[in-house]
Amino acid sequence: MHKPIRAVCFLVVLLVLCMPSSGQAVNTNPTAEMLTQLIRIDTTNPPGEDVKIAEFLTATLLPLGFQVETIPTPAPGKVHFLARLKGNGAKKPILLAAHADVVGVERRGWHLDPFSGELEDGYIYGRGAIDNKGSLAVFTQALIRLAKEKVPLNRDIILLSEADEESGPYNTEWLAENYFPKIDCAAALNEGGWIIENSDGSVRYVSISTADKISVWFKLTSHGTTTHSSMPVPNGAISQLAEALSELAHYRTKVHLLSNTQQFFLTLAQVSKPPESEVFEQLVQVADPQQAAKADEEISKDPLLNAIMRNTMAPVFLNAGFRGNVIPGTAEAVINLRLLPGTDIDQVLDEVRKVIHNPQIDVTIAGSGGPGAKDDIQTLRNNYESIRKVQPSPTDTELYQALVAEGQAEFHAPVTPYLFQAGTDAAAWRKRGIPVYGIYPYPVPPSDLSRMHGNDERVSVRSLAQGTEMIYKVLRRVASDE
Repeated sequence: MHKPIRAVCFLVVLLVLCMPSSGQAVNTNPTAEMLTQLIRIDTTNPPGEDVKIAEFLTATLLPLGFQVETIPTPAPGKVHFLARLKGNGAKKPILLAAHADVVGVERRGWHLDPFSGELEDGYIYGRGAIDNKGSLAVFTQALIRLAKEKVPLNRDIILLSEADEESGPYNTEWLAENYFPKIDCAAALNEGGWIIENSDGSVRYVSISTADKISVWFKLTSHGTTTHSSMPVPNGAISQLAEALSELAHYRTKVHLLSNTQQFFLTLAQVSKPPESEVFEQLVQVADPQQAAKADEEISKDPLLNAIMRNTMAPVFLNAGFRGNVIPGTAEAVINLRLLPGTDIDQVLDEVRKVIHNPQIDVTIAGSGGPGAKDDIQTLRNNYESIRKVQPSPTDTELYQALVAEGQAEFHAPVTPYLFQAGTDAAAWRKRGIPVYGIYPYPVPPSDLSRMHGNDERVSVRSLAQGTEMIYKVLRRVASDE
């Protein structure tokens, strides 16, 4: 065999040996590569130790001219990280915020290691891929591109990698109370709204959250006769609690559409076909209560849409019994409420009492620590009251308008304001008068959306690239001095 032929054969064999295994693709996207590195740093909360994320971002951004700072919290290994790309100061900064901590996993439900950041069939898999390390990677890479291109800026852009968003006391509220001057800004970009992808890869709509639902808990404490388990009684605490939970499970609170939710549903009508489009219009525009009720019944089959239409409640903790041969005298259930902004918590608790209609069951505000937790009820109430009256962020700001313009340009889809169905770490800024806009900056189909906080969480490399391009152009639009 001639030497040139042998050389070619050697190169072919080498390429074959270096190719990824079946289902893999070579990952040359910098955002995807960064997301892989972030996922491999396990920041499960608890304990939520994210100092290695800060070290990784420091090593990445410091050589590019960013001013970086790590803010330690009282908890070892738990920090907030700040990186500032300097502008000329003509305008107040823009804040890009994403949390570094993630929820835990049930490893047996994953087909890949949830902390490997593995690439398979064009997707990056791992805990935090969507929530919220994907956002952190997109925001960081968009800023890196601005820095490398030396784009002149009329304001600072601040990147914040947060601690304790998923759980814990040293979250953005703690940061704002202690270090607000470091993150004071004109507006902020956060997690929240969705870029929903159709089955053919096109984008159906882009939603930008301007408000969040508020998370609060209440406790049902059932009181009944305690006796030997060989002599069952009809008023046992567990039985009464079970009946109350059944009543709540079959109860739906009234529909209440905020103005941003009305606009969102009208956008859904715009991108849907009859009869679905007509149902969305009936919910918002039809005055006939019977037609509106039918529309509610149909739309509420979608858990996400149901959640933004009304206050919702879901049991999250149960506690009863202490011996196998004793019918206990008390039983407890903790219920997570997700309330629309402005909701009066006492009215909701009165509503719950009417639904279960049992004087043997106490209904009280509780914390998220579960049964037996010792909560300062007044503190819980004060925290709730400080959040519930916060107004949605306006849609006439530079940042919101830039998101609309670039969202339409990148995805050729309508852009709408949105009420985020869960809570985020944006409340600390909105309470202090800073407009906050939420978006997970990568297209996801509904099937992948359901993986968030679930098994096999993933985001596509293509979506990450699209989201990075969009955010980069948003930042140029709001901060470029060219």
